Amino acid sequence: MSIINVNLGAKSYQIEIVPGILDEAGAKIRSVCAKAQRAAVISDSNVDALYGARLKKALEGSGFAVTRIVFPAGEKSKCLAELAKIYDQLAAAGITRSDLVVALGGGVTGDLGGFAAATFLRGVAYVQVPTSLLAQIDSSVGGKVAVDLPAGKNLVGNFYQPRLVLIDTELLRTLPVRFLHDGLAEAIKYGCIRDKALFEQIAAMRDDEDLLANIGGIVERCCAIKAEIVEHDEFDTGERMVLNFGHTIGHAVEKCCGYTTYTHGEAVGIGMALLTRQTERLGLTQPGTADAICKVLQKYNLPVEAPYAEADLLAGIGMDKKKSGSSITLIILKEIGSSFLQKTDWQALPDYVKRS
Repeated sequence: MSIINVNLGAKSYQIEIVPGILDEAGAKIRSVCAKAQRAAVISDSNVDALYGARLKKALEGSGFAVTRIVFPAGEKSKCLAELAKIYDQLAAAGITRSDLVVALGGGVTGDLGGFAAATFLRGVAYVQVPTSLLAQIDSSVGGKVAVDLPAGKNLVGNFYQPRLVLIDTELLRTLPVRFLHDGLAEAIKYGCIRDKALFEQIAAMRDDEDLLANIGGIVERCCAIKAEIVEHDEFDTGERMVLNFGHTIGHAVEKCCGYTTYTHGEAVGIGMALLTRQTERLGLTQPGTADAICKVLQKYNLPVEAPYAEADLLAGIGMDKKKSGSSITLIILKEIGSSFLQKTDWQALPDYVKRS
């Protein structure tokens, strides 16, 4: 069992990483939501079918009246129309400000369910129970919640910290291989920006079984890195931006494909590889860094390029949240394990998204 504290004053909470903790979730959640009578479990159609009944049983065992709210699986559900349906179901369930929302699922569920919790009745408590590797190591921690607009990803959102994050690493064994690797792209990102040893550990894994045998430690290390960064910069105005390495181009790739061809992690991998190729060329990054990133990505069948024109990627980047006026903040590697922020004039951006 591992416990990581996210120290944010009155908004502090714990991340508990325990194989099998899903069946103990009722008691764990009751310990941080003592007065709640009702719990709304928000999940997508895939995850609810696997784990919805188990979580409902655990919550009912700790005295919660449980409503399961299920939306269609996929990034396209992270939208205002689906959010409105969730609001209606929360109201129909009689959720009050003393009750809670439990987000059970991957990154889409955590973002969508968390944003619903942040805004319904001007805010009700919520707990993250992430079931994908991407959500366990990244999106469930730090309080970023959001929905997408046609113009771009995560453009309507908030910072709203959970009361608790419960991570059951056993659930990763039911993930399709593609989505195990999808989440691993975010772990590779953590190694790139902060921890060379983590990067090398992931690169050295023999196969997926070896990876799963060691996944608890990888999840713990990624969560610890993110917790430390969030403690220093809760609202993403400085240091926390480093967590978006690969995301500026990655989000543009997702938009170009209509959130269908590439998963989030695959798009981030493409973004890391493409940007680092160019920062090496510009003399900002140690030579050989991009090759090292591409090698580990390809080991896990993650793509390192996408067939989109420079103009299309630039259009996708146009609504990036790190853009401010006529400049944008890029996250650049000095070398594996060391990163920095660079404010870049928008007119210079094409130099960073070229393929050669």
